Amino acid sequence: MAILPTHRLSRDRVEVRTVAEAEHVQQELRRHLDLTDGPATEPTLVAGVDVSYDKTSTRVTAAAVLVDLTSGVEVETVVVPGEVTFPYVPGLLAFREVPMLLTALDRLDRSPDTVVCDGYGIAHPRRFGLACHLGVVTGLPTFGVAKTPFVGTYAEPGPRRGDRSVLRDGDDVLGHALRTQTDVKPVFVSVGHRTDLDRVTALTLTLSPRYRLPDVIRRADFLSREALRQDTSGPYTS
Repeated sequence: MAILPTHRLSRDRVEVRTVAEAEHVQQELRRHLDLTDGPATEPTLVAGVDVSYDKTSTRVTAAAVLVDLTSGVEVETVVVPGEVTFPYVPGLLAFREVPMLLTALDRLDRSPDTVVCDGYGIAHPRRFGLACHLGVVTGLPTFGVAKTPFVGTYAEPGPRRGDRSVLRDGDDVLGHALRTQTDVKPVFVSVGHRTDLDRVTALTLTLSPRYRLPDVIRRADFLSREALRQDTSGPYTS
């Protein structure tokens, strides 16, 4: 899959070296964020992406998993090895992960209609988390599903699958605390780019038929961790 050049911003806009530079680029990219309702049609091909790190070195792997929602079939997977080039700084995770995720998405044969990230969209101190960043530089509809809230407060949702409450920071609605499985901790859903909160909340439930997290994220996490464990030296596709 070649990311559309009409939407794609240059790769050097995400590959930065200093915190000050990253914060400047983040603010610049945020001006391109589209928080309208997004595409009129519901997505068919959804990609889940995740990144795994080696705690003892700079090695890292990124994975993209593409599924067809009409059949529930996994269409394609890509795992890409690499090295971390930016330090861990809260609020700037995208600068560690987006370069690798772009490579993984580039290597998909088919373009996803929507991408779900293990992380945050606008539920972020500067309203520009990983899902926003990835959406702006690809032009694809994106959203984030996280295990914990980064910012904001919420009321505990009801105990049953599908129960939700609003995640807020002051007057800003940042997302939903969503119960994807009955009597299991909620996840935190936030829009990234070119989509709306109700749509991605419903999509999160569709993608999470059995477990707390969407299956495509769980699968991407497994593939990236397994590739890292095996010390993969080149891109793997299936």
